[in-house]
Amino acid sequence: MRIALIGSADFGKAALEAFLDRGDEVVAVFCPPDNPKSTKPEVLKEAALVRGLSALQFSSLKGPEAAQAMIDSNADICVMAYVLQFVPQELCKIPKHGTIQYHPSLLPKYRGPSAINWAIALGEEKTGLTIFRPSDGLDEGEVILQKEVAIGPNDTLGKVYFDHLFPIGVKALLEAADLVVAGKHQELVQDESKANYEGWFGVDAAQIHWATHISQIYNLIRACNPAPGAWTKFGEQKVQIYDCHKHVTATFGAVKGKPGEITQITLDSFFIACHGGQIEVLKAKGASGKVSGADLAKELNLEVGKFFTL
Repeated sequence: MRIALIGSADFGKAALEAFLDRGDEVVAVFCPPDNPKSTKPEVLKEAALVRGLSALQFSSLKGPEAAQAMIDSNADICVMAYVLQFVPQELCKIPKHGTIQYHPSLLPKYRGPSAINWAIALGEEKTGLTIFRPSDGLDEGEVILQKEVAIGPNDTLGKVYFDHLFPIGVKALLEAADLVVAGKHQELVQDESKANYEGWFGVDAAQIHWATHISQIYNLIRACNPAPGAWTKFGEQKVQIYDCHKHVTATFGAVKGKPGEITQITLDSFFIACHGGQIEVLKAKGASGKVSGADLAKELNLEVGKFFTL
């Protein structure tokens, strides 16, 4: 099979290596230009060079140069794996069997660039991935293949993605490419009545509000671990919380502290009160980088009875 690959980062690299390792011919690799602020080349570009391939780094995929490169590749199918550039339909339709794309949600739910973050933050118990036909609408094309993935009650963004959606997604791209080229696939139109779109899960979305419920706070921290990092403030110091436990309060008599109050400092951690219980902070980041909760408590001179900003 002759593959044209459009992608970036580690997922694009993994997809490239998976197709090559099983004997497919990768006839074109499209990836973004190198970041001028970084001393390292784009990950997919570097992987292509290691495997004896060149990388096409167009500043835009809308121009005639990108289209001509796709025509010249004579690809059977184009595979989009972690694509950050807009890919016009004119380019998608050039390969003999068109183009397929990976998205880390069960479309049409959680369209957009931060699908996994939002699913965890909103308390979903499952997510998944979709291989679909890209259209000019973001994540709106026909569905070819889907795989479900459970979200455990303590799973972080990192675990859901790297342990599940990443490796299963690479395999799903191979499976879908085989189905499409063999003409054995189906294309299902997305049900717009079940669709929703969310934008980037950025810094504002990652702010912890200690006056909200413990489950919301815990889900937010999980959704931001390892990026962008759920954050709060102690005085003027920004603190990002990563690993933590939640301790649910069962009775009125067991309530400790007010929202945002430090209620306990241990040899390994510290506790912050919120509605419904306490968050035990095991790993966090202050001015000196990621440290244990106990080390951050020393760094900031935390004391029981002091407050994080609500």
